[in-house]
Amino acid sequence: MLTKFETKSNRVKGLSFHGKRPWILASLHSGVIQLWDYRMGTLIDRFDEHEGPVRGVHFHKSQPLFVSGGDDYKIKVWNYKLHRCLFTLLGHLDYIRTVQFHHECPWIVSASDDQTIRIWNWQSRTCISVLTGHNHYVMCASFHPKEDLIVSASLDQTVRVWDIGALRKKAVSPANDILRLSQMNADFFGGVDAVVKYVLEGHDRGVNWASFHPTLPLIVSGADDRRVKIWRMNDTKAWEVDTLRGHVNNVSCTLFYARQDIIVSNSEDRSIRVWDATKRTSLHTFRRELDRFWILSVHPEINLLAAGHDSGMIVFKLERERPAFSVSVDSVFFVKNRFLRVFKYSTQKDAQLITIRRPGSHGLNQGARTISYSPTENAVLICSDVDGGSYELYVIPKDSYGKSDTVQEAKRGAGGSAVFVARNRFAVLEKSSNQVLVKNLENEIVKKSVLPIATDAIFYAGTGNLLCRAEDRVVIFDLQQRNVVGDLLTPFVRYVVWSLDMASVALLSKHSIVVADKNLVHCCTLHETIRVKSGAWDDNGVFIYTTLTHIKYCLPNGDSGIIKTLDVPVYITKIYDNSIFCLDREGKNRPIIIDSTEYIFKLSLLGNRYDQVMSMIKNSVLCGQAMIAYLQQKGFPQVALYFVKDERTRFNLALECGNIEKALESAKRIDEKDHWYRLGVEALRQGNTGIVEYAYQKTKNFERLSFHYLITGNLEKLSKMMRIAEVKNDVMGQFHDALYLGGIRERVKILENAGHLPLAYFTATVHGLHDVAGRIGVELGDNIPHLPKVSNPALLIPPNPVLCAGDWPLLMVGRGIFEGGLDDTARGGNDDHEDAADADWGEGLDIDEVDKIQNGDVSVLLKDDDENENEENEEGGWDLEDLDLPPDADTPKTTPKSRSSVFVAPARGMPVSQIWVQRSSLAAEHAAAGDFDTAMRLLIRQLGIRNFSPLKSLFIDLHMGSHTYLRALSSAPVVSVAVERGWSESASPNVRGTPALVFNFSQLDEQLKAGYKATTAGKFSEALRHFLAILHTIPLSVVETRREVDEVKELIIIVKEYVLGLKMELKRRDLKDNPIRQQELAAYFTHCNLQLPHTRLALLNAMTVCYKAQNLSTAVNFACRLLETNPSNENQARTARQVLLAAEKNMKDSAQLNYDFRNPFLICGATYVPIYRGQRDVSCPYCSTHFVPSQQGQLCMVCDLSVVGSDASGLHCSPSQTR
Repeated sequence: MLTKFETKSNRVKGLSFHGKRPWILASLHSGVIQLWDYRMGTLIDRFDEHEGPVRGVHFHKSQPLFVSGGDDYKIKVWNYKLHRCLFTLLGHLDYIRTVQFHHECPWIVSASDDQTIRIWNWQSRTCISVLTGHNHYVMCASFHPKEDLIVSASLDQTVRVWDIGALRKKAVSPANDILRLSQMNADFFGGVDAVVKYVLEGHDRGVNWASFHPTLPLIVSGADDRRVKIWRMNDTKAWEVDTLRGHVNNVSCTLFYARQDIIVSNSEDRSIRVWDATKRTSLHTFRRELDRFWILSVHPEINLLAAGHDSGMIVFKLERERPAFSVSVDSVFFVKNRFLRVFKYSTQKDAQLITIRRPGSHGLNQGARTISYSPTENAVLICSDVDGGSYELYVIPKDSYGKSDTVQEAKRGAGGSAVFVARNRFAVLEKSSNQVLVKNLENEIVKKSVLPIATDAIFYAGTGNLLCRAEDRVVIFDLQQRNVVGDLLTPFVRYVVWSLDMASVALLSKHSIVVADKNLVHCCTLHETIRVKSGAWDDNGVFIYTTLTHIKYCLPNGDSGIIKTLDVPVYITKIYDNSIFCLDREGKNRPIIIDSTEYIFKLSLLGNRYDQVMSMIKNSVLCGQAMIAYLQQKGFPQVALYFVKDERTRFNLALECGNIEKALESAKRIDEKDHWYRLGVEALRQGNTGIVEYAYQKTKNFERLSFHYLITGNLEKLSKMMRIAEVKNDVMGQFHDALYLGGIRERVKILENAGHLPLAYFTATVHGLHDVAGRIGVELGDNIPHLPKVSNPALLIPPNPVLCAGDWPLLMVGRGIFEGGLDDTARGGNDDHEDAADADWGEGLDIDEVDKIQNGDVSVLLKDDDENENEENEEGGWDLEDLDLPPDADTPKTTPKSRSSVFVAPARGMPVSQIWVQRSSLAAEHAAAGDFDTAMRLLIRQLGIRNFSPLKSLFIDLHMGSHTYLRALSSAPVVSVAVERGWSESASPNVRGTPALVFNFSQLDEQLKAGYKATTAGKFSEALRHFLAILHTIPLSVVETRREVDEVKELIIIVKEYVLGLKMELKRRDLKDNPIRQQELAAYFTHCNLQLPHTRLALLNAMTVCYKAQNLSTAVNFACRLLETNPSNENQARTARQVLLAAEKNMKDSAQLNYDFRNPFLICGATYVPIYRGQRDVSCPYCSTHFVPSQQGQLCMVCDLSVVGSDASGLHCSPSQTR
């Protein structure tokens, strides 16, 4: 079984694949219907209108509909695009077991415990037929995929086949449905539109499932008698063909899998069995430890099955579909239909070489797994899983090309992994002894070498070298020197692809690609949400790979992109220029033409081959938001500037790359207030005072303009701004301008005109204007304010500007290659003139005629003064005369392409925190990056967490701990610097590592020890704080290996038990007036899975409490359990023996407790009552604490984080889990 997707949820009773999209419906015993994307592994939607379990669900073949039936006697038809139920069909009188759409007619068939089968017209929303005849629950009913037949199975021990041909003839028009209703009501049992064709009797107990073969006249059924039976039918009769025995409990579901001519069945014995439909023998059995299987479903189009069990469902394949192949220069050798074939890329023709043997043992996945080819000896090694792993060595005769009848006996041996390591030597992995055997072409052992790590597969790594794969790492082992050449930690590697020059290697895992050099020095890692299938290197050093849905590329620095979308998965074998040669799952070679312009352009950009970049910009069609975003991200917004025509996008790019001139051009064309404001902000950052003034004038932002004139020292224009404020009746603006100018009398006048006479009096007095102060004092009369005395008075004096007029001084740097080379492309030629460096961008604010302008009308003041400029030009200019110079004094003209020394503002790159978020699916790393929102969403999806209050401080600690802060200047803000995990000086600056995290597994271990210590000392409140801190920290911790992941999951279980037990003990101590409840809680505490010393203390405590309450029988139980632990403390053993002696005479309990130690039970984490085996319960998706069903949807009282019973994908705390 190849598991492709797995969920954790309540019991799954119904499954249905979508015909076109990678979706599957799962109906749960809890009443919820889940819609999953099994390719992405995400929950798309959930529907929960049913009351009680939903046992049947089915997708419509072509419409966006699905139908469901449940224990509420209702059939509901849903539209998954509208996310709602369209209508409900009522009629059944008991639980509905299965529902199914007809493949052509607008019908639904349903089976029910009311002993009937009903056919419904979902367009008219009516029941058009009731099939009666079964005399017990009808467990399933389904339409034949082609004929007008229905098969049903019932607990009356029969399988019935119904002929509905008459019903199809009657269902010609919608009016006939109404006619049928009246007929059905008139004669409920006498309808002839659906009649029993066959009654199949042979099962000894109730039949749970029956289904048709898609093409043959066969039926398969499974029953409570633990048998699977095959039936054949013809036009007149049906009979039993054979019985398949093997299940040891009720068979829940069985069906034909025509794609491989097999039968699949599952059972309550917790197994799925695969049977050969022709030979009627068992091929394979897949088991689960705890979960009973209930339902099976097969995909209508592709090689996928699904099975529902007690705790979720699995989507799986029975056999691999990847063809085994090996590439050699101009050819690819591959296995197809028991033949070894070769395809030549130059002629694009394939030929059959030799026949390979049929697998010797019956079973699944017995075909060729890998191929290794030696071109000099023309020999092929074919590895398979036959007999637990074996290889076959064939030497291909020279004259066998194109001949299909060539048969030769292969040299065979044990070993599931074998590769050629030299011209006439190959290596075989012997797993039992962890050594590699080097053999010659006669299959004789030449050499043995013990491998340096526990290896489960070997790959070719150059002549004389092997790449050895372990669970979480790979090493290159030199067979001659017997030493390790390279070592690299990786996710579990499935395929290894070397470049043509053997300088680079791509290690393909399930969901990631690790690129390294020939010594396994890490270059980059790429993560994919959809499974990676294959890959190959092109001539430029770019790795091209396929996922289930795309052909993609990976550049040497780890950047990736999509080249082409795929309809079906393919496996890349070779790349020639723009042609990719692939093998599909049918073993057919097919070339795919791609456009490589995008990744060649990016490769040139990263390699600083700017001449090639400029050529591609001028000659290629490179556009789109993705390319623009890439150029921005990589620090080349100035290049992206020449791709876009949209002025708003050009404006944004120009601002980002600091090209203030281009931004000004775009702002003039857009002419919107917001863009002028942003231009002013950027110009102010660059110190271009002229553009700042121009932008403020365009937005009529007079307050900013006044302040701008203040800091640049332009007092003349500042005084004009004061006059404009006066014209606008802007008293506050006028006062600010007067304050900036230092005009005392003007300020007094403004305050006096505004009616603020006391303030005017104060201002005049303080500044020594005694004549003005006397006049104002006369007006105030007796209300003259008293001026307080200040120890060190100081006048408000306007500050002196740092730099008067002109722009701020800037660093002069060389113009980049793109500035000159691309400007001609974009503009089509040079401008006729350039603006002077000290030109005044500001428009003159002429206020000579301010007095003639009406109040509020200042538009005249902000007009262009082109007329004044023209008049000035007519005066004759500078009157410069030509100089009479000798000819050899002529200076060469400057070419347009020469680089000028101008300021180029450095472009802002992508923040490291953003890279962390993009490349990680771990909540801890998202929190460290400061993206708390996505971190919380990840925790909701993975662990069902809803209460984030306990995690707030941890989020902040993670973010602060992954950054350090540098102070550049006292007046400048601090600079935030990201701290990376495992950073070294030798690391490439283009490859960003993962964030450094303040929480690690060793800290959790220390917390655990502190919790144990506090528990031993009886400091339960302190111990509880330690254990809760562990539970709250684990979701935000990251470990590296799979072993550590298992240790973290084990730690959750340990800590959960302690938290539950300590909370019960603390509650027991609070209950002073309820001795019965005290005894119950003490008893429950002994059933928590604690360390042995703590278990002894809990047993001693419970024994003491029960003995004091005269519950002697229960106390004796605790005493016996305590003695069974062989306590090292003699006092504990002595006390237990004393209790046994004292209770011998009267072995009774004085009070009845809700406690039965003979019946295994779990403890509810909220109500602290026992949940005995067989009773329903719900659990916390994070800490797995069990609760009574009434706690569904409530916050878990143990971890205080997750919602009880919510759907979650599970803890994700390591990059190794993304395999």
